[in-house]
Amino acid sequence: MGSQPVQGLPFLPGSSSRDPTLPTMGIGRERLHVNQLSQAELDELSNKRPTLTYGQPKQAPPSDFIPAHVAFDKKVLKFNGYFQEDVPISTEEHFRVRQVGIYYYLEDDTMSVMEPIVENSGIPQGKFIKRQRLPKNDRGDHYHWKDLNRGINITIYGKTFRIADCDPFTQTFLESQGIELNPPETMVFDPYTELRKMPLRMYVTPSNFDQLKQFLAFDKKVLRFYAIWDDTVNMFGESRRFIIHYYLADDTVEVRECHERNDGRDPFPVLIRRQRLPKITVEKKDSFPTCVLEISDQEVLEWFTAKDFAVGKSTTLLGRSFFIYDCDEFTRHFYRDKFGIDNFQPVDVKKLPPEDVKQVIPPYNGYGFLEDSLQNCFSLIPKPPKKNILKLLQNDRKVLRYKVTLESPNPEDRKRCFVLSYCLATDMISIHEPPVRNSGVIAGKYLGKTKVPKPGSYPDNPVYYEPADFTIGATVEVFGHRFVITDADIYVLNYMESNPGSFPEAVLQSMRNHFAPRQAATEAVQRLDPSEPEQRELDLAVAQTQEHLQRHNYLLDSDMQAAFLQQDQEGLGLLNKADFLDLCDRFKVPVDDPLFQKLISLCSHGENQIKYPSFLRAFQC
Repeated sequence: MGSQPVQGLPFLPGSSSRDPTLPTMGIGRERLHVNQLSQAELDELSNKRPTLTYGQPKQAPPSDFIPAHVAFDKKVLKFNGYFQEDVPISTEEHFRVRQVGIYYYLEDDTMSVMEPIVENSGIPQGKFIKRQRLPKNDRGDHYHWKDLNRGINITIYGKTFRIADCDPFTQTFLESQGIELNPPETMVFDPYTELRKMPLRMYVTPSNFDQLKQFLAFDKKVLRFYAIWDDTVNMFGESRRFIIHYYLADDTVEVRECHERNDGRDPFPVLIRRQRLPKITVEKKDSFPTCVLEISDQEVLEWFTAKDFAVGKSTTLLGRSFFIYDCDEFTRHFYRDKFGIDNFQPVDVKKLPPEDVKQVIPPYNGYGFLEDSLQNCFSLIPKPPKKNILKLLQNDRKVLRYKVTLESPNPEDRKRCFVLSYCLATDMISIHEPPVRNSGVIAGKYLGKTKVPKPGSYPDNPVYYEPADFTIGATVEVFGHRFVITDADIYVLNYMESNPGSFPEAVLQSMRNHFAPRQAATEAVQRLDPSEPEQRELDLAVAQTQEHLQRHNYLLDSDMQAAFLQQDQEGLGLLNKADFLDLCDRFKVPVDDPLFQKLISLCSHGENQIKYPSFLRAFQC
C-alpha cells in the first residue's frame, strides 16, 4: 500500500533547515514575504464579511483592564462616629462617649478605626483598630463599602459604633455607585468632658477701689530701685546687686539680678517673679505647713506698696533683706509729686579694695637650693627657677680650679690637699680630693656641685661665693669646713686678665705675683731653645703628662715650684739630677711611672743635669 509523500522536512532536535517545498517567488517573479500580515490584520480579515456595497463596520477593540489597587489607590472613605462605654467606678459619670473616625480603603477593602487624641484625657488614644479586613459576621464575611451608611450601627469585635456622618468625598462616591445615603446625624459629645470645659463659678465681693482706673492711669509706669543683697554673714555668702521693679498698674513687685562679667553664675535674671508681695501676714501656729501651702489673700494683713520703698533704707522681701541705694529719674519725680519726698541722695556701696596681704616666706630648711624650695611658696605645682641662658652659653665648660688645704686642728687633715672647681656657667662649687699613695685617706668627691653661701649671710637671702672671692691665701668656708687657697690653675690667671672688669685690681695683682716665678721658669726654658724635632716630642710628652694629671685631679704645689727655683741658685733653669730626684721624692712625684721617666729623659741636659722648667710645664694644666 502506497502512501502520499509528506510535504516539508521534519525538524530534528538541535538542528533546523529551510523548507525547499515552500514557494519563494510569485507571479511575475516577485518575491513572496512570509507572515507579511500582522495578527491584528489577520483577525480583522477573519471577522470581515464581504458585501456588495461598503462591507461590515469594524469592531471596537476591548478596553484595557485596570486593577483595583491602581484604580482606587489613595482613595479612602471616612465616616465619623462614636461609641459608648460604661464607667462603673466613678460617681461623677456613669458612661463615656468616645468619638472615632472609621476609614475604609477602597484599594484592598480594609478598614481602620482611629480615635482623636484629647489632651489630659487619661485614656490611651490614637489607633483604636489597626488597618485590616474586619469580620462582619460568624460566617466569614467581611465588611464592604456597600454595608456602610450614615445613621446605622456596625459591630466590630464586640463594640457597637454609630456612624453619624461622612466627608464629601465619601458622599460623592457612594452616590455615584447608586447607594442612597441616610441624612447626617449630630455628633454626640461626652457630657463629662463638656462639663469640665465650663468655667467655674467665682464669687467676688465688689470693691470700692477702681482697678481699671488704676490700670489705665499707671499702665507701663514702673518704679525702679537699685538694691544690694549682702549675704556675707553666712558661709559662702556674697554681696549681689539687684533691680527692684514696682509696677504701679497692679501694685506688683519684681526683683531682677544684675549679672556681672565672669561672675560664675548662670544667666537667670529673675530672682522673684512679678507678683504682689505680702508685708504683714496673720500669725500662724508652729504646726501650720507654711512651707507647702501658698499664702492666700485672707492671710495677708498688708501688702507692699510704693510708700514702703525708699532710698537708703532696707526692705525685706520674702525673707531677703535688700538695701536700696539708688533709683532712676522717673522714680524721683513720682515720689516728689506723690509723697513730697526730695531726699534722694544715693548711697555709695562700692566694695573697698581688699588689703594687700604680704606673703610670708617660711624660713629655709636647708634642703635643696633656695631657689627651688622657694617655688613651693609661689605655686601649688612648683616650676623650676629660670636660668640665665646667655650666661650658660657664654661660660659653657669654663671652670676655675684652685688648690686648697683643709684648715683643721688635726695635723693629718692639714696635710690633705683638695681641688676646688668653680663652674662659671652655674656659679656652683665642687671639691675633689686627688688620690695620694699610702696616705690612708679614701680620695674622691668631697663635695658635689652646689652653690655655697658666704658665712654670715641670711638663709632667706644668701650671698654666694663669686670668682672675685678666691685669692691666694684666702679662706673659703664650705658648710662649716674651712679651706685655704694655696694655688690656682694657669687658666684662672688667663680668665682674670681677659675679664679685668669682673675682678678687683688687688685680686688680679696678687694672682700675677703668684704666677711670676712660674713664668720666669718658662722663659728660662725658652732660652735653651731645643731643636724642632726634640721640641715637638717634648710638647707631646708634656701634653700626655698633663692629661694624666687632669684625670687624677693633680695640681702643682706652689711650694714645689718655689723649691725648684730656690735650688737653682744661678737661675739657669738646670738642676743636678740627684737634687732633681730628691725634690721629686719630697713632693711625691711618681718618677717610677713610665710616662714620667720618658718626660725626665726628654728634659735631660747632658748626663747629670735636668731642665726642670720643661718638667714643671706638665703640672701647669
